[in-house]
Amino acid sequence: MAPTPERFAKIMRVLQKRQPTLTVLMDEVNKPHNLSAIVRTCDAVGVLEAHAVPPKGGKLAEFEGHTYDATSGSAHKWVKVTKHADAISAVRKLQGRGFQVLATHLSQRSVDYREADYTRPTCVLLGAEKWGVSDEAADAADMNIIIPMFGMVQSLNVSVAAATILFEAQRQRLAAGMYGTPQLAPHELAALAFEWGYPDIAPAYRERGEPYPNLDGAGQLLQ
Repeated sequence: MAPTPERFAKIMRVLQKRQPTLTVLMDEVNKPHNLSAIVRTCDAVGVLEAHAVPPKGGKLAEFEGHTYDATSGSAHKWVKVTKHADAISAVRKLQGRGFQVLATHLSQRSVDYREADYTRPTCVLLGAEKWGVSDEAADAADMNIIIPMFGMVQSLNVSVAAATILFEAQRQRLAAGMYGTPQLAPHELAALAFEWGYPDIAPAYRERGEPYPNLDGAGQLLQ
């Protein structure tokens, strides 16, 4: 079924503000409500693709299956989550793509999270609820960042920390005008517009290796 013109207009507004150079890497975050909240925040600030290392210890099947997708509500439809085998290899892959990786980790080289330049291609590395980011992954990251705490507790919930940092990234990018000009290439934007507007038939085109049909300005298929 074709999207209504109003629905397609919203899809285009959202895609035109997507930030392919802003992402997160969730390292063994295993609580469904935290996964859900982080993916929802990613959608809210315009993250195009998130990354995750599935939790070990019997949670892998849940992470990879329908249960994981369901925990994110509707957000998983709009934010792709790419899975990685381990944090170190994921960090290296992202760095190889030009991302600076900022690990949420307390170390001698940690800085206030607001000191980072989020207008650069940036990945925020978030650790598991119980253990946080490992020392090895933190060492591999380009920078360690912390959220200053002035209470009795020493850390925030991982999803709250993610939201705090990502909205600082949004603030900096808004100030730099990065939401005012589409960050996606025209062909990428057109492909995603078709996938979002026609989720029931887009997979068939991919399976057959066929290019997506062109759409008019109202999201209708062009013959």
